[in-house]
Amino acid sequence: MIALDLIGIGTGNPRHLTRQAIDRINAADLILIPTKGAGKDDLAALRREICAEVLDNPVTRVAEFALPERDPAIADYHERVEAWHDAIAALWVETIRANLNGGARVAFLVWGDPSLYDSTLRIADRVAALLPLIVRVTPGITAIQALTAAHAIPLNTINGPVVVTTGRQIRDHGFPPGTDTAVVMLDGELSFRRLDQQSLHIWWTGYAGMAQEVSLSGPVAEVTGAIATARAEARAAHGWIMDIYLLRRGGSGVGP
Repeated sequence: MIALDLIGIGTGNPRHLTRQAIDRINAADLILIPTKGAGKDDLAALRREICAEVLDNPVTRVAEFALPERDPAIADYHERVEAWHDAIAALWVETIRANLNGGARVAFLVWGDPSLYDSTLRIADRVAALLPLIVRVTPGITAIQALTAAHAIPLNTINGPVVVTTGRQIRDHGFPPGTDTAVVMLDGELSFRRLDQQSLHIWWTGYAGMAQEVSLSGPVAEVTGAIATARAEARAAHGWIMDIYLLRRGGSGVGP
């Protein structure tokens, strides 16, 4: 039986690691690190940095594997993602079998937290169908926490609900009904530009928690251009960007 530890490592700051995360990194026989190729490997570099800083178990091996691309020939979005996850799971199995050398504990360092808009748990389910596997999760600081910390704001208004959604949902369905606060992730198009900007305030952060963190906030109607420019410049400088933002109706009130 293989024990698979999915370890949340926060959003880019090695100081985000919990003591539990450090303990489980050092308990691993094998640590898996995915790579994305030249110009896109900041996340792999961060995982390497974390291992170099906190891994002191001399028998722990680190194995890297190249992530496959999503197949653009598959038109349906969900089918395309499902096929992609199948391909990633196959690579996990191949890498584990090639590197485990009789050990029984494998670790995968997950950006942010495994529970929040991350597919690692779904991929682990696929791996469990191919290998005898027990999964354990170590929580990490989420991008939402890093966003609200960057702007020093509470997540919710007084007694108010919060919706966590994606750019695709904002683009296709507008601002979520039944709430005044929406946190938007996975938005490569700055989809808030499609909304009624007059009533919205935004807090936007790129690379939340990382050394290159950049943040802007204000009424959407006033800061949309600045956010678009900052995002484009940051992406050009680093070759990639991960960003997140909070939208709130009715101005900038942020009561507890």
